[in-house]
Amino acid sequence: MPEFRYIGYDSRGRRVKGVMIAPSQEAAIQKIKQRDVYPEEIRPVRVPKGGLLRRKGLDNLALFSRHLSVLLASGVTLSEALDSISEEFRGQWRRLTNRVSERVQEGASLATALREMEGVFPEYYCHMVEAAEESGNLPDVLRMLSEYIDIERTIDSKVSTSLIYPSFMIVVAVFVLSFVFTFVLPRVTRVFEASRVSLPTVTVILIRVSHFLYQYWWVLFLSLAVVIYLLWRLHRAYPWVIEGILLKVPLLRALYLSRFTATLGFLLKAGVPITKAMKLASQSTGNSQIKRNMERSTQMITEGAPLSQSLQDIPPVLRQMIATGEKTGQLSSLLIKASEAYREELFRSTERLLSIIEPLMVLLMGAVVGLIVFGVLMPIFQLNQIIR
Repeated sequence: MPEFRYIGYDSRGRRVKGVMIAPSQEAAIQKIKQRDVYPEEIRPVRVPKGGLLRRKGLDNLALFSRHLSVLLASGVTLSEALDSISEEFRGQWRRLTNRVSERVQEGASLATALREMEGVFPEYYCHMVEAAEESGNLPDVLRMLSEYIDIERTIDSKVSTSLIYPSFMIVVAVFVLSFVFTFVLPRVTRVFEASRVSLPTVTVILIRVSHFLYQYWWVLFLSLAVVIYLLWRLHRAYPWVIEGILLKVPLLRALYLSRFTATLGFLLKAGVPITKAMKLASQSTGNSQIKRNMERSTQMITEGAPLSQSLQDIPPVLRQMIATGEKTGQLSSLLIKASEAYREELFRSTERLLSIIEPLMVLLMGAVVGLIVFGVLMPIFQLNQIIR
């Protein structure tokens, strides 16, 4: 819903200002007057894109959930709690919290108010809040949401940190080798070509590679751009093809299964229906192949099959844990434990991979540099012998 910022005077003649949410400017003026405020100035406010806020505001989302849970558990009313939390934020998140508070004061449920903040609060978040409002355990569910968001932050931080060193090494390697092959080697090899001596095979290969990169570097960039474009088109048309391949990588499979089991466990614990929880959990993984598999599983569940039998594309150990959870009535707890196990597997696999990649990249760079040095020094030694 659009947001309007107003400046006016109350019934005592005091100057007041604030923000009003309304479908139109005329409706906003009427709502302001209902508060015994006569607007002097009213103008629409540009609301920033929610997707950007969600990517940058995961910390704020966890803080919002945690503080709201504590205040509600302490007996503070929802509108008062939202007003207090808004004081903790600055900028965009403060405005968003004020908008949510405004809608709640107008009689909307918290889940409805959150959904109107398009793209800011994830769909699973809104469904868990909606189920909590119906069951009356909103403080507990908000606490669970803050824990879940903290888990996601930990995973994202671990993965991002793990990618920094390899990415830096690749960028440095590409820059250094490009400089050597396009600027250094052409100037050095001119001396060898002018001498008309028989050159070693390594030197000949280096000269040809250098000439090719110097003259046809644009071909490589163009080819790379074409490959990236074709993969992008393939991913848009058939996203499950590429993401199905990624699902077979053990490290990524642990990441996807950790997200799926954690989201499904928290949703079921909050009281969300299993078919809706399956859909939201599959979407949270970010993998289209898992989403397709879960659509088939959801159809089997609606036809009466238990969850453990409908999940045909998950590891046998996880399927057995789900079957045990269904028998004992502890499905949500076992799913959360499974998520912890997959998360630990993800962290261990990441550390093992880094322990292999770091020395391997150093050795590879050393081998390439050594090959270049060898290819340059060998002709120099030959020329020295000819001169003597």
